[in-house]
Amino acid sequence: MTPQPDPEVGAAVKAADRAHVFHSWSAQELIDPLAVAGAEGSYFWDYDGKRYLDFTSGLVYTNIGYQHPKVVAAIQEQAARMTTFAPAFAVEARSEAARLIAERTPGDLDKIFFTNGGADAIEHAVRMARLHTGRPKVLSAYRSYHGGTQQAVNITGDPRRWASDGAAAGVVHFWAPFLYRSRFYAETEEQECARALEHLETTIAFEGPATIAAIVLETIPGTAGIMVPPPGYLAGVREICDKYGIVFVLDEVMAGFGRTGEWFAADLFDVTPDLMTFAKGVNSGYVPLGGVAISGAIAETFAKRPYPGGLTYSGHPLACAAAVATIQVMAEEGVVENAARLGADVVGPALRELAERHSSVGEVRGVGMFWALELVRNRETREPLVPYNAAGAANAPMAAFGSAAKAAGLWPFMNMNRTHVVPPCNVGEAELKEGLAALDTALAVADEYTE
Repeated sequence: MTPQPDPEVGAAVKAADRAHVFHSWSAQELIDPLAVAGAEGSYFWDYDGKRYLDFTSGLVYTNIGYQHPKVVAAIQEQAARMTTFAPAFAVEARSEAARLIAERTPGDLDKIFFTNGGADAIEHAVRMARLHTGRPKVLSAYRSYHGGTQQAVNITGDPRRWASDGAAAGVVHFWAPFLYRSRFYAETEEQECARALEHLETTIAFEGPATIAAIVLETIPGTAGIMVPPPGYLAGVREICDKYGIVFVLDEVMAGFGRTGEWFAADLFDVTPDLMTFAKGVNSGYVPLGGVAISGAIAETFAKRPYPGGLTYSGHPLACAAAVATIQVMAEEGVVENAARLGADVVGPALRELAERHSSVGEVRGVGMFWALELVRNRETREPLVPYNAAGAANAPMAAFGSAAKAAGLWPFMNMNRTHVVPPCNVGEAELKEGLAALDTALAVADEYTE
């Protein structure tokens, strides 16, 4: 679709937004949201007709891009047939979505509890773990994000937790491995893995193993910086959980459904959790949907004992029809394979080449269509480009980088000292190269702040 400028409509949309929409994670008078006129594939555009290549995939959820015609048609067909129905009934779209998801989850994660998104999937996974074990505590990592609802935001390990953290959520945080900024004085991945596992087991020992219901981890942390865990780490966590009877929960809300070049990132590490949360890419965000994939042992806990939880829109037919169509599209069009191939052959090599040329790039890391550049002021000292949780004037270098990217036609995903490269998983090679060229231009601006 060719963008058609219509500034007058755009001004009206913007005015209504500013008058009535309360935006998440924002100081309302300090933001200036772009009025979006349309989107298709890997692009969106504003009412002035300026088009942007979306290197954010929305919020890392449009894994098959915007407006895929087969998914749009499936939503339309479902709406004509049955727009909605209560979750206590068996409905074709709901049953088929659950079946297709269970076919792709690792191990025996064959029961699917549907939610409206990722945060409430985490809420229910934790509730299931506590009821299954009869224990109160949950362990999760610093440098993590699990959602904005009360329990999920307390499980989160980044600054978005602070305002809601009353120290009463039963959550204990620990350090997960991240060699570039190691908390364990490690020099190799092997050392980082071993020391991170030792730290986790020591934390468990001092907290009391019999008090811990679950360990919750993002398989690959997303907004925290796409920190691919070292070989053996997740398997080691699995062993620790088995040793102490702790439920292992993997959060695949961002990493799942092709983002890493596998259906689920857990497949990269040959590990099966007891519970796995998903959302976002399950239907490319076309209609809100999330869920928990449940192991046989935990499902058995609730075989004859009611599970005390539910949602009015659990397994909403429109959302599930979108999921069915999305999974079918991904299988038919080789979307997962495309993400793996382009990640290995195009994105990875190109980002490493950019790192050689730009003094602001401290590290490149990622897999599939899930990459991050760590931006630094000094490569030798690894001083971050801006301070931790910087805002206002302190965040000027990142703001300048973002402005340069947008001016070049690239919409970036930025978080603290990182920019992420997370385009749709079915992105074309030419589109990728266009985006990488724009990223090259923006990094030159970030270089101006380096020492």
